[in-house]
Amino acid sequence: MKQKIAITSLASISPLGNNPETIWQNYLSTKTLISTKEFNGQSQFIAAIPKELRTELETLRVSETKYKALDETVLLAILVSREAIKNAGWKVGDDFGINIGSSRGATQLFEKHHQEFLETGRTATLASPTTTLGNISSWVAHDLKNNGPEISHSITCSTALHAILNAVAWLQSGMATKFLVGGSEAPLTAFTLAQMQALKIYAKEASEFPCRAFDLNKTKNSMVLGEAAAVACLELGEQENALAYIEGIGYATDDIEHNISISDEANCFQKSMKMALQNTNLEEVDAIVMHAPGTLKGDTSEYKAIQKVFGENYPMLTTNKWKVGHTFGASGMLNLELAILMLQHNQFVEVPFAEKQISRKNIRKVLINAVGFGGNAVSILLSK
Repeated sequence: MKQKIAITSLASISPLGNNPETIWQNYLSTKTLISTKEFNGQSQFIAAIPKELRTELETLRVSETKYKALDETVLLAILVSREAIKNAGWKVGDDFGINIGSSRGATQLFEKHHQEFLETGRTATLASPTTTLGNISSWVAHDLKNNGPEISHSITCSTALHAILNAVAWLQSGMATKFLVGGSEAPLTAFTLAQMQALKIYAKEASEFPCRAFDLNKTKNSMVLGEAAAVACLELGEQENALAYIEGIGYATDDIEHNISISDEANCFQKSMKMALQNTNLEEVDAIVMHAPGTLKGDTSEYKAIQKVFGENYPMLTTNKWKVGHTFGASGMLNLELAILMLQHNQFVEVPFAEKQISRKNIRKVLINAVGFGGNAVSILLSK
């Protein structure tokens, strides 16, 4: 990278909450935030946002007539975006770009409108504009009245980190000086859960930790879905209010055998990590926030990739999906949030049931991974 990128703010709504202190305290707890809920008469594991935050969501929905028809992915994105620019010192109407994506998009609304069509043969007037993927960034742009580009994309579970890649390119090219990036996901629907079950990757066994992300000895898949939105404010160069700096970026795509496959040693992660670390001594990386979705292949292949890149002396490894579930397009930004919190508090957050990590005195650089269906990997290197 030509120049470091400052992260001057980050805001999120997730099962962890929406307040940095609450989020950190939840990370320090060894309890999972995964619970159960009935879908079509069947109990399923999910990680939902707290009830009080859902109340905030509904308050936003009724605050303006034009918000009443929006999907939860959009409302979540609006709430966190307002908070992020306020914390960064940006103002409504400022010059900044927006790139907020989603894996599934307007899942809830799409299912609702499609069901109405099946039952009546007709659909609501706003069915199309409220379910297009781009309407997340578009509505955030309408709400914040920014002067700058607004971009949307879906690259499955690496969507949020791909937004960072886009922003870095814009910032380093000189075409923008500020960018708001992130992901939003509200996938807790019967149809989405059925899709995950059809892939045979969803958690079934009741236990203290239904999602066994980074348990390399598990014998069954244990992925659990969560809902969240998270965005970050990025600015070029050193900033007094920087939470952390982006020092390296990497990306790669696997050669795949089928739609959801990843190679045995996650070649895509090997390439993306090496690219992100090309100007960094490997010994300087203190921790890695893994993608680790809780599936047999996903967890072990990423672990093998880390061993291939770092050898026997690899950094401390962790993941947050055992606690908050897999939030699809928002998951990479929640990984970024965990990395920033560990840098700020100089404290490593372990996975309680995983192999004990060799402790390091200081946490100065953290690598973040995310990968989506099709082996679209992204790695981001953060520093204090």
